[in-house]
Amino acid sequence: MAVRRSSHTAGQGVHGEPAYVLHRYEWSESSLILELFTRNLGRVAVAAKGVRKPASAFRSVLLPFQPLLVSLGPQAQIRTLRGAEWAGGYAMPTGEPLLVGYYVNELLMRLLAREDVQPLVFDAYAQTLAFIAKHSGEKVAEPMLRVFELILLRALGVLPALNHEALSMRALQPGGYYMLDPENGLMLQNTSTPPSLSRARALPAQQWEQIQQALDTDEEVLNTLPLAVEAVAVELKPALRVLLNHHAGVASLQTRKLMLSLQKRA
Repeated sequence: MAVRRSSHTAGQGVHGEPAYVLHRYEWSESSLILELFTRNLGRVAVAAKGVRKPASAFRSVLLPFQPLLVSLGPQAQIRTLRGAEWAGGYAMPTGEPLLVGYYVNELLMRLLAREDVQPLVFDAYAQTLAFIAKHSGEKVAEPMLRVFELILLRALGVLPALNHEALSMRALQPGGYYMLDPENGLMLQNTSTPPSLSRARALPAQQWEQIQQALDTDEEVLNTLPLAVEAVAVELKPALRVLLNHHAGVASLQTRKLMLSLQKRA
C-alpha cells in the first residue's frame, strides 16, 4: 500500500495529513468539533470553525467514511482545522455496510486513546471502509471485520497470544478446542462439554495458531490475516466481541444494539 506522508513543521502544524472523520459535535451555530483518525497523529480533536455555514467549502468534504487530506494548527488539546480536501475514494455506503462503518468508528472512539499513533490500524481501517463501500447494499463479509478487530486489539496490547495457553504457557494441544477468555487468554475447552456446544464456543488449536502466524507477518498482515480467518470468521465473532466489550467497558456496543433492533424489525 502506497502511503502518503504529511508534512510536519514545528510550531506551525501539519499539512496534507491522511484522515477520516470518526465523529462530530456541534460547537456553535456555525462550527463543529471533529474527532479525526489520522495516520501520523492518531485520533485527534479538531475545531472546524464556520463549517456549518451554507457558504463553507468544507460542508461537503467533512463527511464520515471518506478519505481526506487535512491541514491542522499546532499541537494542542483541540487543534484548529486549517484545510481539508477529499482524497478520492468511493461513495457513501448504504444498508448493512453503513452500520458496519459506524461500528468500526465506535470501536476506535471507545478503545483508541487520543494521539496514540497506530498506522497499521489506520491502514486496516482504510481497507475496511474501501471494502464495505465497494459492497454497499450487500451482506458484509465477516472476515474483513475480524481482520480489523484483531489488528486493533493487538495494536492496543490487549490481544492475548494465540499460540499457547496464557496461564500455563503450555503449547496448544493438537486437536484441542480453546476458548478466548478476556482476562485469562486461551483456555482449553472442558472435554466433558458436548462437541456441538464446544465447537460453538471455541476454535481448534490449529486455527488459533494460524491466526497468530498471520498476525506475526508484520507488514504483510493485511494480506495474510484475511486468509487465516476466512474459514472461522463467524465462529471467531463471539470470542472477539466479548474481548472488545470487556476492554471498552460496556455490555454491548451501541451500534450492536442498533443492528439487533433493526434485525428484529425486519
